[in-house]
Amino acid sequence: MTNIKQEKYDRAYLRMALEWAKLSHCKRKQVGALIVKNRMIISDGYNGTPTGFNNCCEDENEKTQWYVLHAEANAILKTASSTHDCSGATLYLTMSPCKECSKLVHQAGIKRLVFINKYKDTSGIEFLKEAEVDVVEFDKQKL
Repeated sequence: MTNIKQEKYDRAYLRMALEWAKLSHCKRKQVGALIVKNRMIISDGYNGTPTGFNNCCEDENEKTQWYVLHAEANAILKTASSTHDCSGATLYLTMSPCKECSKLVHQAGIKRLVFINKYKDTSGIEFLKEAEVDVVEFDKQKL
């Protein structure tokens, strides 16, 4: 695929991930994720509490509850209950992964990560680059 065509698809999927992030009940940060394989969305996710828990992501001090799942973890876990697998897929994220989620991304076999905003701790990005995942920071102005 040409760079121009790839950028067009990247832009479209990132815009969709931004819309998906709006489904999050979290107040501090709303993050969306899409997993795409062979130009087909195979999974999606947003940050939030596990199934069956109250949808409140923050405690009374506005700190994120420890059990809140990140968007990419939700998307990867969703594939576990489907017929899809993430091998060779691209993960589109509105925020780069933390170091814990970057391990999930690598183990899931995702080979490309496209994100908009950098998480405060960039060690997840560095880990994925070391694991030979193609990491692309997309300019938000191009959306």
